[in-house]
Amino acid sequence: MRIRLDFGYDGTDFSGWATQPGLRTVEGTLSAALTTILRADQPVRLTVAGRTDAGVHARGQVAHLDPDPAAWAALPGRSSRTPEQAALSRLRGILPADIGVRAVAVAADGFEARFAALQRRYLYRLADQPQLADPLRRRETVILKRDRDRALDVDAMHAAAQKLLGLNDFGAFCKRREGATTVRTLLDYSWRRGPDGALEATVVADAFCHSMVRSLVGAVVPVGEGRRGVDWPAEVMRAAVRDAAVVVMPPHGLSLEEVVYPDDAGLAVRARESRVRRTLG
Repeated sequence: MRIRLDFGYDGTDFSGWATQPGLRTVEGTLSAALTTILRADQPVRLTVAGRTDAGVHARGQVAHLDPDPAAWAALPGRSSRTPEQAALSRLRGILPADIGVRAVAVAADGFEARFAALQRRYLYRLADQPQLADPLRRRETVILKRDRDRALDVDAMHAAAQKLLGLNDFGAFCKRREGATTVRTLLDYSWRRGPDGALEATVVADAFCHSMVRSLVGAVVPVGEGRRGVDWPAEVMRAAVRDAAVVVMPPHGLSLEEVVYPDDAGLAVRARESRVRRTLG
């Protein structure tokens, strides 16, 4: 059987998603909690929709696990709850406050948290006027240190971001891995000034490679400052090599907001498609 978890976390005090010996990670903490409630002999293995780096947050993260059916059925004990209801209640009781599980459900046939996803949506928050920064949102907002007091040109940043949309090789904005493709479809990249005065970037793609979102943000900040033209980020992208002028922005301004999946009938097909190496040809 396969179980789907929908959850979020404040990434401030975690060393990223992936389990690492001697470090506090989201995967390690969640796996330990599941191992406890299932009384499993081995740590419960999780597959996540999108691995996040140290300091990155998530509101709409999704993962799956394949528990022993007998152990899962035993979760309610003598209560009238379903195993899913019992799992949700027990997880909430033992997980730390910086991880919140919203839903636990038996997954539909063909569901795969990573490969069945159609798209991921991220939010990046940036305060360009420190005197206006909301102290209650300091853990999810990067305060941009600048020599000038002039606000960033959000319209120019948005215009530059729009030029990056579509199917492209984003190798200029990714930390490359041997044998992995950097071809992605960027579905939305837009900037606006939020109600509290912070700049907010919405970034949506079918998938992301390592450091891609933070590099995309770093590519348009010089445009907002007036140091680069609106076409510069697209020129960097077409060069398809890392550019030292593109700063990888700090992690704590980034949050995974949503993962979108097809309807149940399309899950298996999407999972197969996602495993095919993409090219621009």
